[in-house]
Amino acid sequence: MPRFAANLSLLYPELPFLERFEAAARDGFKAVEYLFPYAWAPEELAARLKSHGLQQVLFNAPPGGMDTPSIQQAWDTGSKGLACIAGREPEFRAGVELALGYAQALACPRIHLMAGLAPAGADQVALRATYVHNLRWAAAQAAQQGVDVLIEPINTRDIPGFFLNRQDHAHEIVEEVGAPNLKVQMDLYHCQIVEGDVAMKLRKYLPTGRVGHIQIAGVPERHEPDVGELNYPYLFSVLDQLGYAGWVGCEYRPLRGCQAGGTSAGLGWLKPYR
Repeated sequence: MPRFAANLSLLYPELPFLERFEAAARDGFKAVEYLFPYAWAPEELAARLKSHGLQQVLFNAPPGGMDTPSIQQAWDTGSKGLACIAGREPEFRAGVELALGYAQALACPRIHLMAGLAPAGADQVALRATYVHNLRWAAAQAAQQGVDVLIEPINTRDIPGFFLNRQDHAHEIVEEVGAPNLKVQMDLYHCQIVEGDVAMKLRKYLPTGRVGHIQIAGVPERHEPDVGELNYPYLFSVLDQLGYAGWVGCEYRPLRGCQAGGTSAGLGWLKPYR
């Protein structure tokens, strides 16, 4: 049976961020993920996890910037990571080191490194070379802490120009880097939009051991997984058949939006798996 983690960046949007930990635990979640932790002290986040019996299973390295104000500014101005961007290696490395410090404080076993936007007219071979070089360095640093580094193909409708879009491309990169702690974050929402054939993608890639995390959302609106064109009960049965023992991140926008209790009211899909 899949294990589900609440994505606190998207779920419970009517609540201040630090109150979302309690809400997730009250709804039966045992784990959480979110985009970025850097606006809060790691000790504060660790205390929230402990007091509500939650595991931190994933967060992103900074999308840019080297401290809290510049990280937020980078995100607000459209930066989607630096891993493929030549000339910004010091900023990339500082972000990875900051993320690993948070991972240690939160006992989080994996971090996601966003590939970044391909500059207009940039040479794809050069972008890939920078990406591989940066990932090889990051994976080596993370390995010293026993942390996995994840890369995620993201659809170009939500993030036009994102460098990494397909599952096969992601797995080619993982092979080229050759680090055992570099894995693919397989978001089934993005996979369906770009490629489709999701069940067969699961059957192809999960047995490789190179899928480190799975995320879900309804397609196309990114609402609850029981809204839209994907048959998630079937896909969850495929995960069981394949023996997937990792976490499934619930990275969707509740259909009821910021309505009080809207996230909880939309969790009917989760009841068979509790």
